[in-house]
Amino acid sequence: MAILVQRKELTLLERLYLPEIVRGLALTFRHLFFRKKVTLQYPEQRPVLSARFRGIPVLVTDQDGRVKCVACQLCQFVCPPEAITIEGREIGTNVEKGPDRFDINMLRCIMCGYCEEVCPEEAIFLSKRFEFAPTSRAEMIFPKEKLLELGGERQDTIQKWAHK
Repeated sequence: MAILVQRKELTLLERLYLPEIVRGLALTFRHLFFRKKVTLQYPEQRPVLSARFRGIPVLVTDQDGRVKCVACQLCQFVCPPEAITIEGREIGTNVEKGPDRFDINMLRCIMCGYCEEVCPEEAIFLSKRFEFAPTSRAEMIFPKEKLLELGGERQDTIQKWAHK
């Protein structure tokens, strides 16, 4: 069943297109000369980012300096573009496992935030950083060391149950 849409008949001026082009140019010039310009002198003036802005993913350490990641690989499994690569290993601290290799391919990363949401240890976060200018494709693969350097230290917000 087809639906017919009734359209109004075009006038002679509308069919000539010239008045419509003039109207479009008038709107352009009105915005060009009479509107407030919003230009930042970057990098001296920094843009104000939204509270919900999602930037580069980073790894964090706890207050004791240990990597919070336990190499559960949930972020690797949930990543839609498969940008995260994790290889776990046994470590000798009170955490049973940790990342031997944790790479994020920023050429693939879409900064969706799934990795941050799925992490049970709150080890990966989307930072407010938005600027990075690599000179090669190899520089776009962030290893664990670079991710930790960008992330820094974050206090634990997960309640750990004390065994008495």
